[in-house]
Amino acid sequence: MIRDFTLSPEFSKRAESAQKEYRRMLTKVEEKFGTMPIAALEDKRVRGDFMDWRDEVMTTSGPREADNRISVLSALLSWAVDRTRIGQNHASGIARLHKADRSDKLWLPEHIEAFMTVAPIEMQRALILALHTGQRQGDLRKLAWSNYDGVGISIRQSKGGRAVYVPCTPALKDMLDHMDRNAAVILSTKTGRAWQKRYFAEQWDEASKAASIADLHFHDLRGTAVTMLAEAGCSVPEIASITGHSLRSVHTILEKYMSRTRALAKSAMTKFENASSTDFANRLQTVDRAETRGTAKSLK
Repeated sequence: MIRDFTLSPEFSKRAESAQKEYRRMLTKVEEKFGTMPIAALEDKRVRGDFMDWRDEVMTTSGPREADNRISVLSALLSWAVDRTRIGQNHASGIARLHKADRSDKLWLPEHIEAFMTVAPIEMQRALILALHTGQRQGDLRKLAWSNYDGVGISIRQSKGGRAVYVPCTPALKDMLDHMDRNAAVILSTKTGRAWQKRYFAEQWDEASKAASIADLHFHDLRGTAVTMLAEAGCSVPEIASITGHSLRSVHTILEKYMSRTRALAKSAMTKFENASSTDFANRLQTVDRAETRGTAKSLK
């Protein structure tokens, strides 16, 4: 079943990096359950075996790895259900152990200024490109000069395959127009090579540490870009057209992040102060009734 799953069209549609990670975890699934008869997957008690394995993995490798292995196992079994190989996926809906809340993980102006002050120019370019496009690191690392037409950037996202066109801001256009094009890709190493995922992560981490940024990730720039677009007054569909998120995902991001930023709150209160419909509220002042009565008596 595992072999057939990895050879299926559904599996091949996943991003290359996702396929690699799936294969790694499917190897773990095979080590644990490879000799289990297919018929045993129909027994609802197998869910307990899956949860016991999840707990075992959590002890040795942490909750995130445990959750990821169960997710991949569930994807395998869901595929098998669709192919009528089994009748039910008993790994579906198993509660996650890792609770990651990055709702307050925004790159604020002070973070960006600190990073730009100490980071090498290659990392500075990566930050600007991410902040002005809202795209994933993997897609930005593969972005070729042929994707830039002098006005905007065309991107075919690796996750989901969605095509987006991002018009360049003046700051982004200025950076791109003044860069040497010694490599096929826009973001390259000092030697003109495309960045490998691990090497890029190492260089980014070094720059973050030098800037004393301890708990912000590159991917947080994507959420920051969504938030900045919302603060600029963009609608949800407008934001989705730039970042490539679904409308639902944009709503989810904004629900998480907007409570952490003050820009919209300040904008809202400015409107409150200037609207004619709220004039009565803006004229309200407290009156000490006891003091008023005392003043009236003295005048008599």
